[in-house]
Amino acid sequence: MTEIKGWHVLTGFGVAFGIIISVNLTLAYQAVRTFPGLEVKNSYVAGQVFDENRAAQEALGWDVSAELDGNDLSLVILENGTPISPTIEQATFGRATHVGQDQVPEFSFDGEALRAVIEGGEGNWNLRLKARSEDGTLFEQRIIVRVVS
Repeated sequence: MTEIKGWHVLTGFGVAFGIIISVNLTLAYQAVRTFPGLEVKNSYVAGQVFDENRAAQEALGWDVSAELDGNDLSLVILENGTPISPTIEQATFGRATHVGQDQVPEFSFDGEALRAVIEGGEGNWNLRLKARSEDGTLFEQRIIVRVVS
């Protein structure tokens, strides 16, 4: 049996901490590289009108849901149980964690839902939506997309 010497212990600690540090640096790099960025330019200013904007959106009474079936994205916006087609000012379909697969869907209304063809798949998808009602109220929300297939 070989005797454990000081340099054996030092080498073991060096290798162990080297692995830990390299894994941490890799994960930190990946986190920063895939971070989508800021939600708003100035959070203080956005916070000043947050309650007012939320109250206006809730007053619309819209029930909004999104569903992905294969590559078919459907966005259903109900106002008092009736499907509506507000003006879509901005829509971004993508992953919750990074912007690498973000897409801008081109919606068309078929009387029941707003539909678009996108490149989807399994997993966690979001639809970041800005829509304008007939009275001019801006509806802005991140909708979790339900994957059917």
